[in-house]
Amino acid sequence: MDMNILKYMAFIRAVEYGSFTKAAQMLNYSQSGVSRMIHDLEKEWKVTLLERSRAGVQLTSDGMKLLPYAKNLCNEYQKLQAQVDELNGLQSGFIRIGTFSSVATHWLPNIIRHFQKDYPHIDYELLLGDYTEIEEWIASGRVDCGFLRLPTHSNFETIFLEQDKLLAVLPENHPLANCEKLPVSALCNDPFMLLEKGAKAEVSEIFQRYNLTPNVRFITWDDYAIMSMVESGLGISILPELILKRIPYRIVAKELDVPAYRNIGLALRDKKASSLAVKRFLDYIQYR
Repeated sequence: MDMNILKYMAFIRAVEYGSFTKAAQMLNYSQSGVSRMIHDLEKEWKVTLLERSRAGVQLTSDGMKLLPYAKNLCNEYQKLQAQVDELNGLQSGFIRIGTFSSVATHWLPNIIRHFQKDYPHIDYELLLGDYTEIEEWIASGRVDCGFLRLPTHSNFETIFLEQDKLLAVLPENHPLANCEKLPVSALCNDPFMLLEKGAKAEVSEIFQRYNLTPNVRFITWDDYAIMSMVESGLGISILPELILKRIPYRIVAKELDVPAYRNIGLALRDKKASSLAVKRFLDYIQYR
């Protein structure tokens, strides 16, 4: 990538995150590298773009005037790169994907396997996170596209993929292990292992909808840690059906007696402005 474009991106990300450290993490650069690029810009343009303090960085009045032009240049560069990719016929490319664990485990290997048969020279970066983190990565341009729970931000373009049931998860010897459907009220009778991190947690929404207060003993965003805890008899939980495929744990999954599911989709900022590699990749999500 052109060094000037990298400098503009460093400037934009530092403003977005209010921190050289966070901007560096998003760009896969060192903090000192990002600081140096912005210093070089200020030296070239003979202006101060950012005010530095212990609390982070913020725009100066000059920086505020120049930021929209830097953003426009980076957007136009992405469009240029997309055209270059198209002319080269996808001889090379790089796709950055935000995802959560169940999609990374059960969908992406098959999607990428089919895609690689036709486009063997494309490289990938997978970032694992929760819904909120993935939304932030899409919005900031850290990833090209991301798997999310729908609905998401209204300014994203989205593709609905699947409705994924949310199932109660019990130890094999639980008294309700043989019931046809688990009463949602029974979720409050045992210690509860909550799958949650940040906002947009569908399990908590179930409890709120039915005015229930579970006895939450453990909170994590690690599906497999939850399953291991349940198998050990430490409590019960609710997990998406997708993550419960081909698992080694001795647990029982039961439907609830109320509707419980999440809608999974793929989101991106602007399909038209995406690289050719990303556009072609979208055609292969049917192979999940």
